[in-house]
Amino acid sequence: MDRHTLSSRLARIGDELPRLANTINAMVANTGTYGKNYEELSLDAARRAERVACSLRNLIYAADLVQKPILMETAAQVHGISIKHTQDKVEITLPGLMPKRNKRTNTTFLTDPLYASLETYAREHSLPHFKECVVCFSHVFDQSLSDRRVRDYDNLECKQLLDTVAGFLMTDDSGLFCDAYHTTEFGERDCTILAVMEKSCFPAWLMEREDRNKNISDF
Repeated sequence: MDRHTLSSRLARIGDELPRLANTINAMVANTGTYGKNYEELSLDAARRAERVACSLRNLIYAADLVQKPILMETAAQVHGISIKHTQDKVEITLPGLMPKRNKRTNTTFLTDPLYASLETYAREHSLPHFKECVVCFSHVFDQSLSDRRVRDYDNLECKQLLDTVAGFLMTDDSGLFCDAYHTTEFGERDCTILAVMEKSCFPAWLMEREDRNKNISDF
C-alpha cells in the first residue's frame, strides 16, 4: 500500500473519532431518561465504534502488517471472549449485548474474533459435536442500569453468531436439528452467554437459570 492511500484511509478513520466522541457525550446527557433518544444514540455510537475497529482491521490486512489469525486472537482477548465445555455442553461468554437486527449492523466486529477464539480453543480441546441440540442465549443486563433497556428477542441479531458457532459444534443449525431458547437475566455487567447442549441437558440447565437470584423475575 502506498503512503498516499494509507494516509487517506487513516484520515477517514480519524474523522470518525470526533463523531463518536460527540455521540457518547450526547449519551451522557441522556442517561437519566433511557428513552427513545438514548436508544438511538447508543446504537449510533455502537455502529461508529464498530466501523472504526473494522476499518483499522482492514487497513492492517491491506497493508499486510499482521496476519489475520494473529490479529483476531488479539481482538478476542480484548473482547474477553471465554469458552468452557463439558462432554454434553459448550458455553461461550461474549462481551456486551447482541445488536438489533438491521441492514447496517456489522456483526464481523464480533464474529471474526469469536471464530478465532473457537479455532484456538478447538486446537487445544476436544470439543463435542452435536447432531441434535438446544442453543440457549442468555442476555445478561447490567443490574445497575435501568430495566427499560431489556429488548425483544425477535429483534436481536443472533443469526451470524449462531452460524459461526455451528461450524465448530453442530451438524446443522436448522430447526430439524437445533432448538433455540432465549432468557434474560441481570448481572454485574452486560454480556451474552451462548450455551450449546445435548437436549437431555436442557431441563437441568433451565432449572439452574430459574433458581438464580438475579433472574429478571425478581424485578
